[in-house]
Amino acid sequence: MNPEPIRAEPARQHKAEPARQHKAERNGLWFTWPRAALAGLAIAAGLPPWGWWPLSLIGIGAWFAGINGLDTRRRFARSLAVTVFWFAPATFWMFDMTAIGWPVAVLVQALIMALAGVLTPPHGPWRRVCFTAGLVVCEIIRWNWPLGGVPIATLAMAGVSTPFAISTRLFGSPLLVAMFVTAAIVGVDLIRRNFGFAAVGVAVIFSATLGGHLCGGLLVPVKEMKVAVIQGGGPQNTRAELCENRNVFERHVEATDKITQDVDLVVWPEDVVHPSHFAGSALCSEPLLSIDEAESTMKRVAADTNAVVISGWFGRNEDRTANQNYVVAQSPDGSITGRYDKVQLVPFGEFVPLRDFVEFFSGELPATDVGPGSGPAVVDSALGPLGVSISWEIFFDRRARDAVNSGGQVLLNPTNGSSYRFTIIQAQQIAASRLRALEAGRWVLQAAPTGFSAVISPDGEVIHRTGIGEQKVLYATVELLRGRTPAVAWGAIPIFTIPMLLLSIVVMAWVWGSRQRRDPLESDTSR
Repeated sequence: MNPEPIRAEPARQHKAEPARQHKAERNGLWFTWPRAALAGLAIAAGLPPWGWWPLSLIGIGAWFAGINGLDTRRRFARSLAVTVFWFAPATFWMFDMTAIGWPVAVLVQALIMALAGVLTPPHGPWRRVCFTAGLVVCEIIRWNWPLGGVPIATLAMAGVSTPFAISTRLFGSPLLVAMFVTAAIVGVDLIRRNFGFAAVGVAVIFSATLGGHLCGGLLVPVKEMKVAVIQGGGPQNTRAELCENRNVFERHVEATDKITQDVDLVVWPEDVVHPSHFAGSALCSEPLLSIDEAESTMKRVAADTNAVVISGWFGRNEDRTANQNYVVAQSPDGSITGRYDKVQLVPFGEFVPLRDFVEFFSGELPATDVGPGSGPAVVDSALGPLGVSISWEIFFDRRARDAVNSGGQVLLNPTNGSSYRFTIIQAQQIAASRLRALEAGRWVLQAAPTGFSAVISPDGEVIHRTGIGEQKVLYATVELLRGRTPAVAWGAIPIFTIPMLLLSIVVMAWVWGSRQRRDPLESDTSR
């Protein structure tokens, strides 16, 4: 008997194993649950406050490569693992606001973003377009829904530190997200030696970056203005306490009294002028800050600095049915020339949806909702109209666009993040301010009571920034600018994202509708 056929079969099996393993690697079977979780943690590590943005590129690239060849159920499951581990650490600051709301918010945000994995077909070169478009569209959904949108821990916040961040001037943060994802896919193509696709990706990123730089020619300087940004200092992770309102106010008066330079504008944080209608009561060890005292002190501050003073106030409306969160502009003669009431409110922080139901699970919610404003995002002053985004509003590009379209030549961001531990939300707010500076082509002045306060140039560069808890005055000379970038003039959604959404839908329909023949190895690895 000839033994040769007996030896041939094991040899064929031995040769088939590497091919089967290679096919499994290509089809994403290596992308196990632990590896998907690590990809999500890598994305989170690229976000502020950590800021290692190359890790975000690695995480996105692993996500894109890992769902290759998987069926719809597995693409969604692996994508959900990625997004849960992306949002859990990057939104942990919400635990201080509502312990029960934080895991709910993580799950909702993760479910929205995991849809990008479902929108990506399992095979073919069009996966690159669909994955990119899917992430852009899903980001825009969560920036606007639910509860008005929750645009935190975004890919754009990681992208703002990249060399191609200037591309956001063309079509806003959605374009920056697209460029960031494209860069991650280019990395995957280079590893797999798909040099043609990588070259196309690099060309797209270069073109968007060049276009963003060219948009700088649309911005025209009007005049220079000397500013002082005030941070009163104090401890972090302190809840809004009635008896602390006077101390917070006095720390900012003290810091302002230390101004040693001639300035045109003084910017105070949000909610540091918080007078009480019960100032004469014995609720605290010292008298509460009264409305009359607050008003007279602010008149004195404006006169002493001989500057326009922007101050953040908080109190009840006239019929005492709602709170008000607003800023006023005060001239050196003490007159109030303008007021802006916050429009975009923080869910569960300034208003409570389904209050009766939610209060059953949490007792740390605001007792009274804040009434939203309705006016344009500017405050009139002796220096002209000044764009304003109070605190949370800086995360929303539509508020900055409204400010510029309403005549704002600089963008102010009075904020207050002193209720939260760590620096997650504070650092992400700096990133959001950088994004708004780039998109709008305006200087951004961010003032916080305990940090971070910052001066940010129209190129997104942080010129000055305070530390946490310190009392400090930031001085700067900034330009008032006019002119509108395409991101402001056109808006990001209709010009850029709708075509991406339509293209993604068309490609998905074509891929899913076509009958692709699969070889036996592919069928085995996709079970």
